[in-house]
Amino acid sequence: MLDLTIEKATPEQLKSKPDETNLGFGSIFTDHMFVMHYDVNKGWYDAKICRYQNFSLDPAAMALHYGQAIFEGLKAYRGKDNQIYLFRPQDNLRRMNISASRMCMPTIDPDDVLNALETLVEIEQDWVPGVNGASLYIRPTMIASEAGLGVRPATEYIFFIILSPVGAYYPEGFNPVKIFVTDTYVRAVPGGVGNAKTAGNYAASIMAAVEAQKQGFTQVLWLDAVERKYIEEVGTMNIFFAIGDEVITPPLSGSILPGITRDSVMTLVKEWGLKVVERPITIDEVFAAGKNGSLKEVFGTGTAAVISPVGSLYYKGETCSVNNGKTGNLAQRLFDELQSMQYGASSDPFGWVEQITPGTAY
Repeated sequence: MLDLTIEKATPEQLKSKPDETNLGFGSIFTDHMFVMHYDVNKGWYDAKICRYQNFSLDPAAMALHYGQAIFEGLKAYRGKDNQIYLFRPQDNLRRMNISASRMCMPTIDPDDVLNALETLVEIEQDWVPGVNGASLYIRPTMIASEAGLGVRPATEYIFFIILSPVGAYYPEGFNPVKIFVTDTYVRAVPGGVGNAKTAGNYAASIMAAVEAQKQGFTQVLWLDAVERKYIEEVGTMNIFFAIGDEVITPPLSGSILPGITRDSVMTLVKEWGLKVVERPITIDEVFAAGKNGSLKEVFGTGTAAVISPVGSLYYKGETCSVNNGKTGNLAQRLFDELQSMQYGASSDPFGWVEQITPGTAY
């Protein structure tokens, strides 16, 4: 177990709590954070929960020059019973280790970090919103902090966790979004780092997202980098298509993120007796299904939005309307089921939900 130090903010240092009905996403941060440091000769050390504060980084810190930066995203939910729940936190931390290994960064002990994370959330429990649809977003992050120029793995790192009370990720809330399909830009290639949750992947997506938003679209759907016809993922979500009697999602071929919500959706859909297929699917196939009436639904999956129904796809001057621009029955059912589990309101046969019991973490 980590030797964890807790340094709480004084009462006069505590921030005012925000209006829970007007949170937005990712712009408000709690009073405390978790941080620990790594040295190649010492391992992880100096683990502490302290006041939310700035870091001091050398201008030559290697994360700033060579992109060794990874992160995760998960949420804490306040149930109607006023208890606080986490959804599949160990899976997030295990995935972070996969990203760390790919980026030649040190791995963490998922059990130790989960204990620290739960302690941090327990300390900040008053920040977990009680409004329906709101939650406390949790952002574990690791960056290379060694000062040095020259392309190689760093020998020093900082791992930290910050918390942010959030509302809906998209301004539309749980309503169909408009997606722009790009074949001009690419995000990742097999053999690259597309399946790691590393900062550079998101930097690569910004230009296309900005151009799409200027045209009135919510997000970008990426195609493969080789033939530019096979669907991969949306900028912040994995993607699913209900075509005929199948629910289709692109396979984990090394260039897309293995989403935890994606895996949860596949598990639920199979449990409900529907046919789930992981296979390559082209944008032309989707548009053809839209024209012949076999395209029933399209929806994205991810921690931030959970389930995001897609109302239309725009590609090369042509628009494919999905379900007349309305939320489909499957997307609605998945959203309701996942949210019910996440807020502790329904049974959890898969062991996905963990309740934070005060005083048990450290």
